[in-house]
Amino acid sequence: MTISMYQASVPVFLRGLANLKAILEKAAAHAQAHKIDDTVFVTDRLYPNMLPLSKQVQIASDFARGTTARLAGAEPPSMEDNEKTLADLIARVHKTIDYVTPFTAAQIDGSEARSITRPVRGQPKTFTGINYLLQFALPNFYFHSATTYAILRHNGVEIGKPDFLGALD
Repeated sequence: MTISMYQASVPVFLRGLANLKAILEKAAAHAQAHKIDDTVFVTDRLYPNMLPLSKQVQIASDFARGTTARLAGAEPPSMEDNEKTLADLIARVHKTIDYVTPFTAAQIDGSEARSITRPVRGQPKTFTGINYLLQFALPNFYFHSATTYAILRHNGVEIGKPDFLGALD
């Protein structure tokens, strides 16, 4: 059995985004239940030289949206990085899900050899579609999603590995 570029991208991003949205919703409920201003979570970071939670979610969203579009041969729409609350971040993830969902296998499959150039550490880097997806986009998507999870867990939000992984099929 083979796996297609579509199967390795769109459903993977949609599942990860749904799980990301769910942990952000749990964080919002936790903040409300404990009378915590949710901007405490939004602006928190694991270490002073790391990006805050808001940027972690924005980057995860950007990788899901951008990778899907680029594999389909399109340029993704930009989103402003202006989220200030958990509700704003949840809405951003929801918009990303809405953008990624309509892409079809016909648009993505066959993109393994497509040339994709993206800036990496300030320098242009050209990838094949499959290398872009497997060696750059998915690792970055998961890094920023996992960092979001870690920031929330560190702040006492009652989430665990099953929340990050989601329901297993």
